[in-house]
Amino acid sequence: MSPNERLEDLKDELEEAFEDNELEFASLDEFRGELTLTVAADDLLQVANLLHDHKALQFEQCIDVCGVDYSTYGHTEWVTESASATGFSRGVERNAVADFNPETRFAAVYHLLSVTMNHRLRLRVFLDETRPIVDSVIPVWHGVDWFEREAFDLYGIMFRGHPDLRRILTDYGFVGHPFRKDFPLEGHVEMRYDPEQKRVVYEPVSIENRTLVPRVIREDNRYEDGTSVAAEPEAPAEESTDS
Repeated sequence: MSPNERLEDLKDELEEAFEDNELEFASLDEFRGELTLTVAADDLLQVANLLHDHKALQFEQCIDVCGVDYSTYGHTEWVTESASATGFSRGVERNAVADFNPETRFAAVYHLLSVTMNHRLRLRVFLDETRPIVDSVIPVWHGVDWFEREAFDLYGIMFRGHPDLRRILTDYGFVGHPFRKDFPLEGHVEMRYDPEQKRVVYEPVSIENRTLVPRVIREDNRYEDGTSVAAEPEAPAEESTDS
């Protein structure tokens, strides 16, 4: 069975399972050989149990949980024609940017794996800008404890029912969530060790914000028509015969 056929079978199994359990999903998209299933945040826990327990799905493992901030999705600080098509621009091949919707600013994304059935699935829920809250899936996949803590720490996504939702990557007393698009690249404070006070002190950041310089692709004149042109070796200098 080809990968495309396996993907179509997984699509059919998902649609049938949702119909049998009277559940709905917002979208089921295919991109580059992978499926992304988008569901409502209120249905996440029920959907997670279905994906885990259904005999035709059996997603036993959640291998990653991450957050996404779509507030500036498709925007770029600079425009380049030559680099966009090859993937160097942060706004790759996006001519128009959809209007920002505060109700879907954030997303919690779960990457699922079925060892038994040998297939993968990306599960996504969109969350509101003012209250990005969703149920924790620890009751279904126990290994997501630290993954959800990372999403909380970096994006401010709160997981209802998590047993120990604390920061895990940033410092104690850190203010804000550094992976949000409105968080300044240079941060708010900087820290250093003060030898007089013999402790670490926090001070206002002294780094100035700047616009990133675009990456430029230059033609390499060593190659012609896709073939390498070897450089000719330099002629050795003639030895002097003067005595």
